[in-house]
Amino acid sequence: MKTFFITLTLLAFTLTSQAQEWFTNMDEAQKVAKAENRPIVLVFQGSDWCAPCIKLDKEIFQSDTFKLYAKDHFVMVEADFPRKKANALAPDLQAHNNALAERFNTNGIFPFVVVMDNDLKVLGQTGYYKTTPTKYILELDSFTR
Repeated sequence: MKTFFITLTLLAFTLTSQAQEWFTNMDEAQKVAKAENRPIVLVFQGSDWCAPCIKLDKEIFQSDTFKLYAKDHFVMVEADFPRKKANALAPDLQAHNNALAERFNTNGIFPFVVVMDNDLKVLGQTGYYKTTPTKYILELDSFTR
């Protein structure tokens, strides 16, 4: 039993140490990006209706490879646009996401990934396509050079 709890504790520590933080507020994300001199990766998604968005999250963003890399190299920002009432965002967060879309996603593409510097200058953009987490990381990094 003692071994079980030790294993469980180590597993929990490992999983939390690999998690990158996702911001929902661009102002907070920008402060961190400036303080840590990291680019911002803004992800527009429809978490409860957009099949490619769900695939991008599952295949890339939730992979251990991406999580481990992103936590030290990117400031991740999520702008979600759910459609189901059960998943509705708070009105202030929805307004914030709408403002981000008006500025960075004028064509309403989902998923849409925007890489920018810490002054919010767009460096590159991409979306979902079948690839590996490592190749996706390389693409995001290529925008910052």
